Amino acid sequence: MKFSKAISRTPGTNFADGLTTSELGTPDYALTLKQHQAYLAGLKQCGLEVTLLEADLNHPDSTFVEDVAVLTPNSAILTNPGADSRKGEVAAMQPVLEKFYSKFHRITAPGTLDGGDICEAGSHFFIGISERTNEEGGRQLAAFLAEEGYTSSFVSILGVSGILHLKSGIAYIGENTLVLIRSLADRPEFKGYKIVLVDETEAYAANCVRINDYVIMPTGYPKLQAELTRLGFKPLPLDMSEYQKMDGGLSCLSLRF
Repeated sequence: MKFSKAISRTPGTNFADGLTTSELGTPDYALTLKQHQAYLAGLKQCGLEVTLLEADLNHPDSTFVEDVAVLTPNSAILTNPGADSRKGEVAAMQPVLEKFYSKFHRITAPGTLDGGDICEAGSHFFIGISERTNEEGGRQLAAFLAEEGYTSSFVSILGVSGILHLKSGIAYIGENTLVLIRSLADRPEFKGYKIVLVDETEAYAANCVRINDYVIMPTGYPKLQAELTRLGFKPLPLDMSEYQKMDGGLSCLSLRF
């Protein structure tokens, strides 16, 4: 849960042209930018040095940088996104990561994998099998992680309504604690962890992120915020309304390492 750096990308003027399954309306671009600036300020408040990339108008979804790489202390694993329109984002990210990493792996076809399906929980990684990440992609990632001494397990979210990626419904916040939406809470894969159950009315808030001393989370979810505070965590709420319209959340907007 200790990080010192982050990479983020400014949303482009065509942000609203990206992929979405939500029916929450069209993002307001001015507000999208304002929220992104507040997000960057939040990362810095958590103690991170932020590398900010220019908007990539060739890829409307490219502000969701988390999907294009899985990072460990020793290597960068470049993904193969499940949506064809996003595959070009990986090539754009590689030279950026080369400033910080010398060792790379790559998920290759027929494997597909989105970083939003990967939840790191200490030395263990939960690999979500979804519409964007298939089992072949998961197997490739598991092999790369095993080389570095990490364990992993698959968690299928196929058929789980309301979430696009695994991390839409789960967060590891340290202290052997998982934040989970109700539809994932009884899964055997999570046995042995302390569970913070997210109320069904606040399911979007399950996509929160522990960064050093804080847990950044979306604003407007008082039940989860109060529970995290009660448990001794330090919530840092940030407005994510425009990103929610594009199926995005807090974790999606940065790569942290």
